[in-house]
Amino acid sequence: MSARTPNQRAWFLVLPVVVLVAFNAIVPLMTVVNYSVQETFGDNVFFFEGVKWFREVLHSTRFRLALQRQLFFTGIVLAIQLPLGVAIALAMPRKGPWVSVNLVLMAMPLLIPWNVVGAMWNLLALPDIGLLGRALNGMGLDYNYTRQPLAAWLTLIGMDVWHWTSLVVLLSYAGLSAIPDAYYQAAKIDGASGWAVLRHIQLPKLKRVLTIAVLLRFMDSFMIYTEPVVLTGGGPGNATTLLSIDLVKVALGQFDLGPAAAMSLVYFLITLLLSWIFYTVMTKDEAQT
Repeated sequence: MSARTPNQRAWFLVLPVVVLVAFNAIVPLMTVVNYSVQETFGDNVFFFEGVKWFREVLHSTRFRLALQRQLFFTGIVLAIQLPLGVAIALAMPRKGPWVSVNLVLMAMPLLIPWNVVGAMWNLLALPDIGLLGRALNGMGLDYNYTRQPLAAWLTLIGMDVWHWTSLVVLLSYAGLSAIPDAYYQAAKIDGASGWAVLRHIQLPKLKRVLTIAVLLRFMDSFMIYTEPVVLTGGGPGNATTLLSIDLVKVALGQFDLGPAAAMSLVYFLITLLLSWIFYTVMTKDEAQT
């Protein structure tokens, strides 16, 4: 009896979606590549410049400072949100009516649009009329995020932690809920402490979930734009001008399309490289096994 030939006709149903996605991705990318090697002075007249703009971007002090601020912001929020998210997920109940309540409360910040989050924290942190600003100044602290770089950074980080820690919580909670009870029963029989259960059962089982959380939070925080623009506008001065904000300033503020296109490609390659490094490091042990 001959083996049955697989039916490949289903690919024809998927093909239009693949073509559409490829078109929406490739055409803008090739447009950016085209602008990155040319200069224009208007009237749709272009002059080939080669890799001039890439050299300019890579040797630019402005670009390096913006990149440093972007890396600092991403590193800080990852260092806070990952352990905090896991800790909150561990504290949440696994059974009973409060499970649904906790999950809904955790999901609420994720449902708020990014520009609304920035506007909310802008109003909340204003030193004169904001609840947070007035409370801090009422406690004797000199707080004004519109003038003080440190206050602006703390407010920006606090906003991102409030907005996105819930994502880590929900992912971690799903991973914890998937751990079979047999592991906990065996640990209880062996007399394992809570720290031992966390170290040898829960964290190893959360590794894949945390890999997803790290990748999602890294990419999102590294490309963040709307929230800091609405909250601080990159100020005071250039204190919170992240790489994404600086890119928009070059592209739309100065209308330097060539340098902006080259910067966006370098930005994209840095994001891709760092994401690959994160994924490789966090899945290294699994590849060896």
